[in-house]
Amino acid sequence: MSKRKITRKQAWRIEKVQQERVARADKKNAKIDANVNHGSLGAEQEGLVIAHYGTQVEIQSSNHSHDDTEEDKANAAKKRCHMRTNLGSLVTGDRVIWRDAEPTGVVVAVLPRISALSRPDPHGDMKTVAANIDNILVVVAPFPRPHSFLIDRYLVAAEAIGIKPVILLNKVDLIDDKNRHIVDGLTTMYRDLGYEVIHASTVLAAETGCNEPQDGLDNLKRFLQSKTTVFVGQSGVGKSSLINKLLPGQDLRVGALTEATQRGTHTTTTAQLFHFPSTNGEDAGQLIDSPGIREFGLWHMDEGTILEGFVELRDHIGLCKFRDCQHRHEPKCAILEAHARGEISDRRMESYFILRDTIEDA
Repeated sequence: MSKRKITRKQAWRIEKVQQERVARADKKNAKIDANVNHGSLGAEQEGLVIAHYGTQVEIQSSNHSHDDTEEDKANAAKKRCHMRTNLGSLVTGDRVIWRDAEPTGVVVAVLPRISALSRPDPHGDMKTVAANIDNILVVVAPFPRPHSFLIDRYLVAAEAIGIKPVILLNKVDLIDDKNRHIVDGLTTMYRDLGYEVIHASTVLAAETGCNEPQDGLDNLKRFLQSKTTVFVGQSGVGKSSLINKLLPGQDLRVGALTEATQRGTHTTTTAQLFHFPSTNGEDAGQLIDSPGIREFGLWHMDEGTILEGFVELRDHIGLCKFRDCQHRHEPKCAILEAHARGEISDRRMESYFILRDTIEDA
């Protein structure tokens, strides 16, 4: 298909729009600089982006003493701030340099990220979800029904950026004889692959009469301690309910599952960072709640990255007879032979092919 030509008038309009954008950015930065020159901005200080609201971010000051408790840190000064236009996009978890002012402060610099979780948006552009995270907690539940294909998307994304993924089975109080084989099959498969699986519920077992162990929140708290963890998972798996239980007083809005589809409704609209209050003087950790993601696209990855993201396939990479092996029907394919020996499950093999076909189609 030949490249579409634009008329001279269209080219003039495009150039005019670009000039207007540059002018607005220059005007915004000039206003910030004028405030700096007149001394109306406070001294530079480090801060943490704890939420993002359109053109502004909420910053939590990092200026505190070593004697402060985690509760003191959690209650540290919070400020809505504008961003200089040359800083790019900021996300929850970013560490920044900012200056205080009234009514809004100004972010003047961004510190290097140690990690970032990104996904493509519906238009194919990469969108960072959270920054400077230690773990990715993939939250699933008996309802809406968990699918290994969606879980594998999160696991591959985590493996690609070198962040430890952990699976949290929430709402264990809803496990019964009808869905137990589905849930047990999934958790057993991922445990056998070396992934940690944590059970939890916001409802005590004693209240429901089920045979599951206690709500498991203590185990979850121990895992979250001293780490920055991002919660991901499709809508309706109970991320907001978990946070309300872990952090009383947050009162995040919780949505019910739709009766027809058993899918959740989106209640979290922006990623937010929460601190856990410390009870023993140690770092209690912090979590980032991300908007529910029903489809976590991996279109930005190549076939090699997808292959590496399946941990049980790694030992067989490069051992096939043909260098350009597609691992489908080729003779002497190391991956197919491992699958035939039962070293790779049918479910994971199918998931790998689906993900690979998805990026090829994209």
